[in-house]
Amino acid sequence: MKMLSTTDNNGGNYRVPEEHCDNLLAIGNRNVGMLCQENPDLLIFPQSLGLYHDDIAKVPIFVLQDGILTTCNMMGFVGKDETRLTISSRFCKDDQHDYFLHYMLQRVLAINMFNFEQTSNDESVWDFLLYLFPYYLKQAFRQGIYRTYVRTEYDDAHVKGRIDVNRHIRMNFPFRGQIAYSTREYSADNPVIQLIRHTIECISNHPFGKGVLTSDAETRNVVDKIRMMTQTSYRKNDRQRVVATNQKRFSHPYFTAYVMLQKICMQILRRDKISFGEKESKIYGLLFDGAWLWEEYLNTVLKQDFEHPENKTGKHRRYLFNCGAKSFQAIYPDFISKNPPTIVGDAKYMALETKEYNEDSERATSVYYKTITYMYRFNSTLGFLLFPHPRGGSEETYGIKETAGKLRKIGLSIPQNEINFAAFQTYMKAQEEWLRSTIMQL
Repeated sequence: MKMLSTTDNNGGNYRVPEEHCDNLLAIGNRNVGMLCQENPDLLIFPQSLGLYHDDIAKVPIFVLQDGILTTCNMMGFVGKDETRLTISSRFCKDDQHDYFLHYMLQRVLAINMFNFEQTSNDESVWDFLLYLFPYYLKQAFRQGIYRTYVRTEYDDAHVKGRIDVNRHIRMNFPFRGQIAYSTREYSADNPVIQLIRHTIECISNHPFGKGVLTSDAETRNVVDKIRMMTQTSYRKNDRQRVVATNQKRFSHPYFTAYVMLQKICMQILRRDKISFGEKESKIYGLLFDGAWLWEEYLNTVLKQDFEHPENKTGKHRRYLFNCGAKSFQAIYPDFISKNPPTIVGDAKYMALETKEYNEDSERATSVYYKTITYMYRFNSTLGFLLFPHPRGGSEETYGIKETAGKLRKIGLSIPQNEINFAAFQTYMKAQEEWLRSTIMQL
């Protein structure tokens, strides 16, 4: 298998080897929403995929024209047949040390890793699934423990179901006072819960898997419950049978969160399948939208002082217009200060430090339109744009002509030459403190 690698927002600086163009053409130049519908082995996060105010589902993973591949905001990996393309963050110093992507995922998914060092590039793809597992595990168990009817076999003197004659003759001859029978029971020890248990044990054998499973009290509690529910029935040698039983996609009108959990578990246990595709000519992969990830990461930094309206849940929804007593046109500014004076902000996963965003072009001007609109809507004279900066942290203040409005463009420095992940974390913590103090001084 040929491993190809590039970065997000690469500006078209990557030429694809000719023998891989056909496979990548099947993926590129097509919108993400349609790709996901046609290819269940392609996982893209967030799951909303443009159902709300974002346009994630409408954009391609990359554009491929005349052998030149141009990436957008997607990071992770995607492939078809014997071709696999890894897309690192543009702040990655090499293919094996994408500390920025790992750091954002750990913060957004609330994974607290104290002893972590990224594995090889091939392994790191699997690492991302490990981050997702506790996140979706907790979401599922907040809906409750999934129970269903299962057929259980017994061999004792307390008959309470259908007698299995053949099994009884095989096990109890000569007769010893026991009867072989089976019964349907409403049980938490079912194929889905067994799948979760096998995934837990699989993760626990990973170099930093135990850290993932014990990263917070809620995760530890759920893992303990799963192990308790399956303590008498779990058998490591049953793993392939459990995976085969879960081939059918989970569907339930109430336990909806288990749908994605089952999918994550299957991908972890079928490790080679997600790496190389389950079937020939199928598109597979695991990708994260950089713009969504950057916005959610910034929320973990600023949530003490700023509301973060959630378009998915409708939390902190605002409206742009009113007509009489009716409000309409819902809006979701990325950040609104909790205390006066009102400050509004927008997260931009763009290279705003480059010339193309500082000249009189339509693309440069449109970057600022939405934030200025929100400033007007909330009667605010203070707004800010937050973007990742490849060098030292930066800030510029733009006065809006003939008004009292000021818009600040703030770049959060992302280190690229730290010797290990611990050093990267230390640097980022200092930058986050700088960012908070800079914004609160607006």
